[in-house]
Amino acid sequence: MAESYIGLMSGTSMDALDAVLIDFSTSPLQIIAAHSQPLPKDLRQQLVALSSPGENELERSAQADILFARFSAATVQKLLLASNVSHTSILAIGSHGQTIRHAPYANPAYTVQIGDGNILAQLTGITTIADFRRRDMAVGGQGAPLVPAFHAACFQRQDKTRVILNIGGMANISILPANQQQPVSGFDTGPGNVLMDSWIQRCHRKDYDADGAWARSGRVNTELLEQLLAEPYFSLSPPKSTGREQFNLEWLGPKLSTDISDTDVQATLCELTARSISSAIQLHACDCRELLVCGGGAYNSYLMERLAALLPACTLSSTAQSGLEPRWVEATAFAWLARQTLNHLPGNLPSVTGASESVILGAIYPGTHPQA
Repeated sequence: MAESYIGLMSGTSMDALDAVLIDFSTSPLQIIAAHSQPLPKDLRQQLVALSSPGENELERSAQADILFARFSAATVQKLLLASNVSHTSILAIGSHGQTIRHAPYANPAYTVQIGDGNILAQLTGITTIADFRRRDMAVGGQGAPLVPAFHAACFQRQDKTRVILNIGGMANISILPANQQQPVSGFDTGPGNVLMDSWIQRCHRKDYDADGAWARSGRVNTELLEQLLAEPYFSLSPPKSTGREQFNLEWLGPKLSTDISDTDVQATLCELTARSISSAIQLHACDCRELLVCGGGAYNSYLMERLAALLPACTLSSTAQSGLEPRWVEATAFAWLARQTLNHLPGNLPSVTGASESVILGAIYPGTHPQA
């Protein structure tokens, strides 16, 4: 009998909402269907604007909360239609929501993910689990990253230390020791695609640098790279997490000089991502022999080449080699986290987030009949 869950993930890139339909009754788990729905341009603009302080934030965030939930419900409906599966067979939706502010170093620390679970449950008729991060913060954690617990369940092996690298808007790593008596660790290494995406959007009105072609055509500016790598976040000890609040074009702008071409800036931003990731792995997972990459950055061949060159001791491949396509890993993780919650099992790892204890994550919104 199928044990079906839906996972929804929209990351810091804010480019699309990924939806997966997962059957957990098989081993390994099975992706029944997957769908990626691009965010409408006006909604994306609202979400990006809410990532920085601005006027009338309370009203704008409340409205975006509703709009993103409606968009999420429509995406679920498209996923179910494409897979010819009834909503009545789905045990729950695990919805990450859209992060519009993440401030783990504020006093008090806070994080905000929007996408009202009430609306999502009402429009789909499916029990929805949302607001995963704040329960971890309630016990002193950073609220991020949450995916290492899933990575451990899915990818950990006894014969080698593996690192799972997710490159979305931000990049994060999960360190899975070969000795399973040792704790899993992980953290955000810094920017993944967010700066490269933002720069090509500004310069060429493209959503992203396909295959890293533009970055490949430029030359790394050593002086700029050193300035970027001097950012204090990179030298912080874990647990740590970050987001658009920290790494954005406003952060980049003062470090640019007029004699650096736009193309060379892109090359340098790609190198920043590669260097910050490789340095984190070398420092915190020096015995890593296998690096599995997921997220949109896995499809950037130039970035993958730079990582391979900087980490010669690691075999580098995508998570597809272990049965999960890179683009669907994070959405699958939130389906898994929803399953943990419904089964009254913890979803966080204190060794990753710095929480004082393991806790059951998320708020549960019971399903109902879908509304017309």
